[in-house]
Amino acid sequence: MNSSSLGRTALCGFIAGALAYLVFHQGAFWALTQAGVFQANTWSMAPTQPLGVPLVFSAMFWTGLWGVLGAFLVARLSLPRWLGWMLFATVVVTLVNWFIVLPLKGGPVGGGFRMPGVVLAPLVYSLWGLGMWLIYSALQRPRGASPSPAR
Repeated sequence: MNSSSLGRTALCGFIAGALAYLVFHQGAFWALTQAGVFQANTWSMAPTQPLGVPLVFSAMFWTGLWGVLGAFLVARLSLPRWLGWMLFATVVVTLVNWFIVLPLKGGPVGGGFRMPGVVLAPLVYSLWGLGMWLIYSALQRPRGASPSPAR
């Protein structure tokens, strides 16, 4: 893979991760909140520490980085791409968030493994992974080309 191809892969992964967060991740939490299943503060503009960046933009940055990692990792799996993206988000991102991110932020491991979050978080991440695959696939398609079969 040449440097131009690596850069394109990284950029497309970043865009896919960030946009899929806005649409799929936050959209799923919004729908669950509207259904009364879960209470989530979606698309929050609350400032984060220490820079005061709105939470939604901070999350887009971090999910964009997850998209970059996914773009390089999923391509090496012997799975259909849609499934690889969904498993990456559901398993890898969920476990890192539960066992590293939440404790670093002062929260309990796994958010305390309380219901319904223990089920809903992986479900929402799975939808986010599906969204990343859809967006990444669209960005990787050459201009004017028809969509290829889902691999």
